[in-house]
Amino acid sequence: MTVSVDTVPVRLPDPALEGADWADAYTAETARPFDTARLAAEAMVRAFPAWTKPLLLLRNLVVLPLGLKGANRLPRRDMVGIFPVVSETPARFVGGFDDRHLDFRVIVDLSPAGPERQRIKLTTMIRRHNIAGRVYLAAVMPFHRAIIRSALKRLMASA
Repeated sequence: MTVSVDTVPVRLPDPALEGADWADAYTAETARPFDTARLAAEAMVRAFPAWTKPLLLLRNLVVLPLGLKGANRLPRRDMVGIFPVVSETPARFVGGFDDRHLDFRVIVDLSPAGPERQRIKLTTMIRRHNIAGRVYLAAVMPFHRAIIRSALKRLMASA
């Protein structure tokens, strides 16, 4: 079965991250609806391809001398994978954190897509603070797109 992952436009501003100046979003549909957006977010994190783990470790090593937060330098609190929970409702999960170079949010929205079908929308929102945030975003963008598209495809294929 072919899984379709579509890019969709994002309207800014969004209450999940006031002042966001960059965003992208992808959607896919499933016949096995999730009860909550948090459950969908947890499944999405589990669907990240295995090659993301060494990339995240490399990222954390590179940003350490720059004083940026790595997943291992975040305060321990309610987390979904590497994402601290910012807010959640049954239909919307928001994770992310603020840092010196940029603030980011990952948002999972659930909506009906027809009888017995559900649409999952994964949005990433960024508020860049400085040139370091712009450079960082440009550097990670190819990986970001590949990870998100792959995770959504894997998630839908397993649903």
